[in-house]
Amino acid sequence: MKKLFLSFAILISGACMFASCNLISSAGLNSKGLPTPDASEQSSTDNSEQIVDHSIWDELLKKHVKENGLVDYKGFKNDREKLDKYLKMLSSKNPSEDWGANELLAYYINLYNAYTVDLILRNYPVKSIKDIDSPWTEEFVKVGDTEISLGGIENSVLRKMNEPRIHFAINCASISCPKLMNWAYTADKIDKQLDQATKEFINSDKNEITANSAKLSSIFDWYKKDYTESGMSIIEYVNQYSNTKINSGTKTTYKDYNWNLNDTK
Repeated sequence: MKKLFLSFAILISGACMFASCNLISSAGLNSKGLPTPDASEQSSTDNSEQIVDHSIWDELLKKHVKENGLVDYKGFKNDREKLDKYLKMLSSKNPSEDWGANELLAYYINLYNAYTVDLILRNYPVKSIKDIDSPWTEEFVKVGDTEISLGGIENSVLRKMNEPRIHFAINCASISCPKLMNWAYTADKIDKQLDQATKEFINSDKNEITANSAKLSSIFDWYKKDYTESGMSIIEYVNQYSNTKINSGTKTTYKDYNWNLNDTK
C-alpha cells in the first residue's frame, strides 16, 4: 500500500512538472456551447461585416501597453471605467456560427486578453497570475448567458478552431508569455495580425534559435499537438516564421517559464 501511494505521488508530481502546472493542466475543458468553426476553412465572406466593435480595447491597448509588451496596470486601473464598458459590451454578445471564423477568432482573443487584464486589476498588486486563486478555472467570463473560464476559452473554444497561432495572440500576463500587442484583433486583419504575433514571438528572446540549436519556449512543448497535427514537426512549424532556419534533425529543448507579472514597473 505504501509503495502504491508513493508511485501515485510520483505520477502526480511528474504530470505537474510536465505541464508546469500551467494552463493545460488547470483548465476546464468545456466550450459551454460557444461556436468553434474550423478557422482553416474560413470563407472569403468572413470579413464582409464587423459585428463587434473593438475600438475601445484598441484605444486602451495603445495607451497602456508598451512596444515590448509590458503592461501599465496602474494606468489601466485609472481607465477602469472604460475597460468595464468594453467588457460589458463583449459579455452582452451572443456569438454564433453566422459570425464567421475570423470574427469569432478576433472576439475570443480579445475576450481572453481583456478579461485577463481585468483579473490582474482585481488582484493588483500581484507578483504573478499564479498567485491568484484558480485564475484559469474560475468561470468569471460572461458571454451572453454563459459563464466560462479563461482556460475554457483557450482549450475548449480557441484550440478547437484549428488555428495554432492563437497561442501567440493570447496573453497570460507573464514575462514568458507572447507579448500583449498594443492593438486589438479585428476580423478584417486577423490573418495578418496572427502572422505578426507569431513571427514576433518566435524571433524574440523567448526562444534561442540557431541553425543547429533549438531551445524553444515551453509553449511549443505544452501545445505540441496543435503544431504537429498537420503532419509537421515542431522544427518545421517554427521554420515557417523563424528568421534563422533550424536544420532538420536538430534536437529540441525547452526553456523554463517565467511566470512573473508582465508589469511595466
